[in-house]
Amino acid sequence: MLRDKRILLGVGGGIAAYRAAELARLLKHEGAQVRCVLTRAAQRFVAPLTFEALTGTSAHTDLFDLTREREMGHIRLAREADMLLVAPATAHLMARFAHGLADDLLSTIFLAADNLPVLLAPAMNRAMWQAEATQRNRQCLAAQGVHFVGPECGALACGEEGEGRMSEPVRILAHARLLCADKPLLGQRWLVNAGRTEEPWDDVRTLSNRASGRLGLYLAEEAVVAGAEVTFVAGPGVPSSPLPMRRIDVCTARQMHAVCCAQASDCDVFVATAAVSDYRVASPVRGKLKRKGGGETVTLELVENPDIVADVARMPQRPGKVIACAAERAHHLQHAQRKRTAKRVDAIFVNDAARMGDVRGGGWWLSAGGVVELSEMDKRALAARLIELIRRMEEEHDAS
Repeated sequence: MLRDKRILLGVGGGIAAYRAAELARLLKHEGAQVRCVLTRAAQRFVAPLTFEALTGTSAHTDLFDLTREREMGHIRLAREADMLLVAPATAHLMARFAHGLADDLLSTIFLAADNLPVLLAPAMNRAMWQAEATQRNRQCLAAQGVHFVGPECGALACGEEGEGRMSEPVRILAHARLLCADKPLLGQRWLVNAGRTEEPWDDVRTLSNRASGRLGLYLAEEAVVAGAEVTFVAGPGVPSSPLPMRRIDVCTARQMHAVCCAQASDCDVFVATAAVSDYRVASPVRGKLKRKGGGETVTLELVENPDIVADVARMPQRPGKVIACAAERAHHLQHAQRKRTAKRVDAIFVNDAARMGDVRGGGWWLSAGGVVELSEMDKRALAARLIELIRRMEEEHDAS
C-alpha cells in the first residue's frame, strides 16, 4: 500500500525521536520514498545522519538553508509529498501546528501542506498530554482534518506510568497505510474468521491444530486498509491488530459457528480462513483425566462439528460472496472443486496442509472463472492477492 508513496517524516524533539528511526526503516521496507525533517530539538536526541543512512536521502533541518529556500524548499517538500507523518509529535509541535506558527522548517511545511494527509503520533509526559491546553490543540487539529495515532499507556521516559507513550512504529505504519491507500472496498462489510479452534477433552487438554491465523489476520487488515468495515472472528492465539476492526474472540468450533452465522447476514463478503476442528469430544471429562499407568489405553468418542462456511452459504440472507479456504495433503484441486460444489461457496482457496503455521504460503484459487495458481509468497502479499481476486469476482458480476 505504501510502495512509491512519498512520505515526509517529521521528527520532533523528544526522547521518542530514536524510535522514529525504526519507523523510517519500516517505511522504506514498505517501498515508500521517505524524506525526513528534523526540528532543532530533535537533533539533540538523534543525528540527521541516522535518517540519511536509513532513507538514502538528505535529511532536512534548517528553514534558512539558502540553497534550498532560493527555490522555496519548504513549499516544494510539502507539494511533492503524499503524506506528512510526524513522530514524535511533542506538545510544543502540536501547539505550533494548532496556532499556525511557522518559524521553523517543519511548522512551515505543515502550513503549506494544503490537502495533504497529516498523521501525528504524540509523545509526552502524561500530565502534558492531559493538560487542557494540549487537549484543546488536539481538538483544533482534529477539526482541521489532522489524524492521530496514540499516545499509548505505559512506562514513560520520565519514570512515570500513564498515557503519553508514542505508539509502536508498526502501529504508526499501519495507520499510515490506512491513510495512503485507495479505498475500493469503501462501504462494504466484510466478515473474516481466522486461526485454529480448540476442543476440550478435559479441563486441561484440547484437540487442535497448528494454524497461526496469520493469513486471516492479514486479509482482515488489507480489507480495512482498502476501506471495508470488518468484523474479525479470531480463534485462540491469533495476534491483535493495530487497525480498526471489530474483533470477536472464540475458542471452540461451535462458538465460532454461532458468531459467524449471527454476523454474516448483513455482510457483503464472508471469508472463512479459520482452520476449524472437524470433530469435538462427545463427552469432555470434568477436571483432569489422570494417568493410571500400566499401558492402559484411553478412547475418546468424537462427534462432527458444524460446517461454518457451508451453513453461511446456505443462509436465506447469505453474504454476497462466500469464500472458503481448505488445507489438503494431496489431490488439492480435486478436493477443492468437490468442496466448492458441496458447500455452495463462490470460490475456494486451497493450500498444502504441510505449510500450516508458516509465514509464507501459496496454493490455488478456484471459482466459476477457473483456477488461478498462487506461487509461494509472504502471507501478507498473499492476503492482498486474494482480495484482488475477490474484487475481480465482484467486478465480473457487476459487468454481467
